Amino acid sequence: MAYKRILLKLSGEALMGDRQYGIDPKRLSAYAEEIKKIVDNGIEVAIVIGGGNIFRGVSGASNGIDRVQGDYMGMLATIINGLALQSAIEAIGIKTRLLTAIKMEQVAEPFIKRRAVRHLEKGRVVIFGGGTGNPYFTTDTAAVLRAIEIGADVILKGTRVDGIYTSDPELNKDAIKFDSISYQDVMDKGLKVMDMTAFTLSQENNLPIIVFDMNVEGNLEKVISGENIGTKVDK
Repeated sequence: MAYKRILLKLSGEALMGDRQYGIDPKRLSAYAEEIKKIVDNGIEVAIVIGGGNIFRGVSGASNGIDRVQGDYMGMLATIINGLALQSAIEAIGIKTRLLTAIKMEQVAEPFIKRRAVRHLEKGRVVIFGGGTGNPYFTTDTAAVLRAIEIGADVILKGTRVDGIYTSDPELNKDAIKFDSISYQDVMDKGLKVMDMTAFTLSQENNLPIIVFDMNVEGNLEKVISGENIGTKVDK
């Protein structure tokens, strides 16, 4: 396997499946099965999920909700998603721990770096909820921050697109896919991989990012095996 410890970043929207909002149990189960495959291969897996299928702080702010309040609502949405994914993964026999940046002891453990690393070493899937615990930061930033803290080898950004393109392939059929690209080229070309705070943090810490299609069965395992799936961003 090309990687030993990974951080998987999933968007909240990915959990909707074909629905307009909320969580699709079929998509949740499919993701759990994909994660189980790599855990069974001895990979240490941490996960960060967004909350956009339930609530987005930025869109809430545009509708009159205070931005800080909206961001906290979004953080709670990520914890709901984390609980749902935890349940789906444990239903197929994989032990998990949900750690949150916002304390809620009846629901999950508070995030402590050493505790998170110990869970990973024991073969448990660790799900990080609550973003960074601070408003004005996205779950992309939370994913990079947690990946650095736990010493992950790579960030795998699972999306519904099979990599990074010159433009949005869902809007432009002539868009060209990159197999690999440098951090600098991403910035020079103005490509959207993660928000700039997250991307800069990744670059400064030489943490590679692989963007791939999580909805294709077996793709996660192929990425872990080092196959040329998706687009790799590194120095």
